[in-house]
Amino acid sequence: MVWLVGALLLLWLGWGPVVPVVAAVLLCVPRVRWWVQDRARVSRRVAGISAAAVALLVGVAIAVPDGWLPIPPAPGAWAGPSYVGRPATAQPVPGELPQNPHLAVAGSSRPGPLGLQPEVETAWFGLQHCARLEPTSTGLLLARCTERSGPSLRLVDPDTMRPVATRGLPEDAACDDDPSYLDAGDRVVVATRDRRVLVVGTRSAEDEPDLSTVSTTDLKPYVPFGDCLVALAPDWTGTIWWASRKGLVGTIAADTGQVRVLDLGEDVDRQLATDESGAYVVTDAALHRLVAGADGTPQTVWRSEYDGSSGSPPVLLDGGVVAITDRADSRLGVLFVARDDGRHLCRQSVFEEGDSATASPLAPLGRGVVVVNNDGYSSPRSTLLGFTSHPGVARVDLVDDGCVVRWTSDAVSPSSGVTVSRPNGLAYAWTKRPSLTGVSAWHLTALDLQSGRSMWGVRTGTGLLAGSHHSEVALGPDGTAWLGTLSGLVRVQDRS
Repeated sequence: MVWLVGALLLLWLGWGPVVPVVAAVLLCVPRVRWWVQDRARVSRRVAGISAAAVALLVGVAIAVPDGWLPIPPAPGAWAGPSYVGRPATAQPVPGELPQNPHLAVAGSSRPGPLGLQPEVETAWFGLQHCARLEPTSTGLLLARCTERSGPSLRLVDPDTMRPVATRGLPEDAACDDDPSYLDAGDRVVVATRDRRVLVVGTRSAEDEPDLSTVSTTDLKPYVPFGDCLVALAPDWTGTIWWASRKGLVGTIAADTGQVRVLDLGEDVDRQLATDESGAYVVTDAALHRLVAGADGTPQTVWRSEYDGSSGSPPVLLDGGVVAITDRADSRLGVLFVARDDGRHLCRQSVFEEGDSATASPLAPLGRGVVVVNNDGYSSPRSTLLGFTSHPGVARVDLVDDGCVVRWTSDAVSPSSGVTVSRPNGLAYAWTKRPSLTGVSAWHLTALDLQSGRSMWGVRTGTGLLAGSHHSEVALGPDGTAWLGTLSGLVRVQDRS
């Protein structure tokens, strides 16, 4: 009987949920059921050894520090290919990306893997979800993670994939986000759930990895209890802009730390964008352009209403254009707006009516964007047993006579957007195809930016713990792609 159970266990790990289903069907056959019943005897010794082995494995998993073990795979490791497609050839996107002098280098300016026998390595962080990853200039990886005990910042060694410094952040049951950014000096600026803005360094005075507070701005006098900070970004003068869920927009002066506030009177759910002259905030009702007055108080330059609600924060494009998404008449669309006066330049519908929505950022690309369909995703449970969301990744460009859909891919990215690599001419998406066998396999997929064709895809994991849940792909300076899962980190790099 032991060998039979072992064989079923191996088949289950290899082929996934279809194995117990087939086994249950076979047990409906009387002769098979009688044969199993005759041999279904397990001695106390075997049962004791099995229980001890399981207890030992659980104990090891709990005792071993984060990053020392790989993410446990779910059943279905043999149910599909681990790599599809062929390596891509770098086709750089022409033009230069404007760089905010107070932000770290944008990830889209870095190369990503080309698919040359890509190697996939994982690091298990228990049940920590590291949704936002950013490489620092010193080579360390900054991870913003969340677990049941609350949010935290972590510095990770990119070679060992193990944390070298950790700092907990305040918890508040009323808020569920900690907007942050990495500035040009490798400092993390984070809006905490207790309504403060912290500036945290990533190196100590001895040049060792460290997460110590450099400065603190308390926004409790300006943001009332029950409200939450949902957006944070610096403009090109160094002034920090922030926004709260209930529509308060404010600035923090770079030199004095003085705070000024404006009440928009409209709910804000998305990150804001900044350029050389001000900030762009999207509310549930309109897109606003704001500038800082002489005393730093935000002032509205224009307010541009749109239909539906935006699932994406505003992104800045070439030619003085800002883009957002909306959802009107049950169909997702990309709206292009002039930055100078807020007039609507054009709107382009994407994907199918009734089966399109997004909660992911747009990926800017010159005078166009790449948008992802997240319709059908509600939580990580919605991707269990081979289920997934509706398909769709599309590129929409602004042209002289309006806007057009350049291409549409049938790739499925349940809850994440795409990350563009301008040096490679590729867009990286975290994808999951539906499976009739019930296997939940996740892949890093590279799409050609010119045609939308899927160039290659590599499996990064299987099961619930390998899911993304609104994580974004981060690109390192050495061409490595990083992904944050519900239980740790994934690293994908070309074989050297």
